[in-house]
Amino acid sequence: MALFGSKKETSKSSVKKVRPIVVRTQNIASEIFKVAKSYEIQPETLDFNLFDVQTYTRVMLDDNSANVDWNEISPDKLHELDTNEQLLNPNFQIKQVYEVEIFLKQPDDSNPCKDFKIAVGANATKSKVYLSVFAGSKLSQYPTFAHDFEDMLNKKKIRAGILIYIFDDMVDSLISKLSAQLEVAEELSFTNNETYLIAQSPEPTATINDKIILHYETNHEIDENTKIDYAARGFIQNVKEGDLLIEYIKPQPGKPGRNCRGEFMRPEEPIVRYKPTFEVDDSIKVVEDDKSIKYIAKENGYIAFENNTYLIKTEVDVGEISFKTTGSIESGVDSDVNIFVTEADAVKDAVGSGMTVEVSEIDIDGNVGSHAKVIAKKAKIGGQTHKSAMIRADEVEIHVHKGKAYGKKILVERLEHGEIDGNEVHVNQALGGHIRAKEVTINVCSSHVHITASRFIEVKKLIGSENSFTIDPLLKKDEQNGLKENSKQIKELQYELKSIKKDVQQYTTFVKEGTPAFIEIKKRLIHYKKNGVKMPESFVKKYKQFQKMQKKLKDLTAQSDVVQDKLNLLTTRTASFQDNIFDARVIMRDTWKGYNIIKFKLVDPPMEIVYKPMENSNEHVFGLVQLDDDEYAIHPMKEE
Repeated sequence: MALFGSKKETSKSSVKKVRPIVVRTQNIASEIFKVAKSYEIQPETLDFNLFDVQTYTRVMLDDNSANVDWNEISPDKLHELDTNEQLLNPNFQIKQVYEVEIFLKQPDDSNPCKDFKIAVGANATKSKVYLSVFAGSKLSQYPTFAHDFEDMLNKKKIRAGILIYIFDDMVDSLISKLSAQLEVAEELSFTNNETYLIAQSPEPTATINDKIILHYETNHEIDENTKIDYAARGFIQNVKEGDLLIEYIKPQPGKPGRNCRGEFMRPEEPIVRYKPTFEVDDSIKVVEDDKSIKYIAKENGYIAFENNTYLIKTEVDVGEISFKTTGSIESGVDSDVNIFVTEADAVKDAVGSGMTVEVSEIDIDGNVGSHAKVIAKKAKIGGQTHKSAMIRADEVEIHVHKGKAYGKKILVERLEHGEIDGNEVHVNQALGGHIRAKEVTINVCSSHVHITASRFIEVKKLIGSENSFTIDPLLKKDEQNGLKENSKQIKELQYELKSIKKDVQQYTTFVKEGTPAFIEIKKRLIHYKKNGVKMPESFVKKYKQFQKMQKKLKDLTAQSDVVQDKLNLLTTRTASFQDNIFDARVIMRDTWKGYNIIKFKLVDPPMEIVYKPMENSNEHVFGLVQLDDDEYAIHPMKEE
């Protein structure tokens, strides 16, 4: 909001003498500037008194407007000018001529409004004018406040070229409000900045030029603290069903207005530059109304532009994904976008170093480079993964795996000291590495392979040693967290139950010891009631106290039963964490060779049972058996 007027105080050191000057003018600010220049002083040191204001109107004729005379409007007719029919007529003109006395400002120590700090400002079109009262301002009641306040507003508006007495019907209400407050309180203090509307004219409506908005483009605001990912260049723009892809804003002609200076505001003609010339196929829905045309995705995928037509596709063929070519591709696993990477050279990377690929399905003919990430629902890698690469998908298929793979169903042709974490894992040949899963099957197991499973481990052929096969029912983090939370709740319930039982014991003693007296009091109360005698207050009080103790004991007993039931349930749940451990199996289809180890991890009691198969042993199936209450062992089992 532009502010008009100045808060600078008159310089008390001024030595210039300025004779008061009376002028008639339409532009008081210009006259004050001329006077200030002639005396070589600052315009801010001058003030003026308003003697008279005359308002003139005319309606121009298109053929000879210069000869149309101005007509003066009497003050009592000014309110008739404030009509849209007249004000929005482009040929209607209005002006004001002011008779003023310009003089040098004097020290305002005696001014009763000297602590009332205000300014007048307007919006961009000057169709709304506001009075701003600054925090810290003060006003005291005095007889001529209403007149002085209105005069103050008029002078500030006139300096800014704002017409007075025409668009300011709300000023009377403001003056009445402040005057009434002063009459009651005698003094007003403004602790916060306050703003009041003091003039309003017909606001013009801006013309809208046409515009095309490509919503599908991923534009992110970057500030100085944001780390820019130069690898993410948006090779494809993924979209989801229902997404607004493109929007054409139709041109809209504006509506005329007239500002508080009396100036007619004619809207500009809209500029048309971006009217759509492209087409869309059946994968994109077109919704049109008076203001816009919207292009909305009818399916998941990515948006493409081919032969002047926008369409949504789901399959992408690329030679390689690298910093130089595509950059990272992150459309999301639910995007229905499938990528085929055709680079199959064994000495090159199909997915380059540091790249991230996140799509629904990906089929890579070649290698995945260092620190690369592949995230999908289905991922197939025909080459090898670097030891620092990461693959995450529900279904994973890898030819040679050296990195990290996470998923539900994972198939690896050759594991070379990589890591696998999944539900069902099948490895054709394992040459070292770590595997964690519910079920693990190894066709050929070499050396230094560490497998942890919760259900079973099966090795069909063993050609090495130094391998470990572990059954752990708390394999997954959610199960580990579940056990920890369960144990925490058990401890809390045990503490709560102990406290309740202590209270039960205490109240049981109270009730037992007080029962004979209670029975005697009860008999007396019945006797009093039967004979119409008023019951002693002390008897009634003791009777009610005993009843409260009985109810408290009943409530505590019920609460104890509830807590005990919860504790029993959680204790049973703790045992359930390892229920299936007795059904878990480690299966070796081949003869044992070298040094290998089998482990079973118990939850309750927490312990680890170890078994070392003898070399050349033909024992094939191993399970956990309970020998005694806290004694367990791993034994060869018959295959079911």
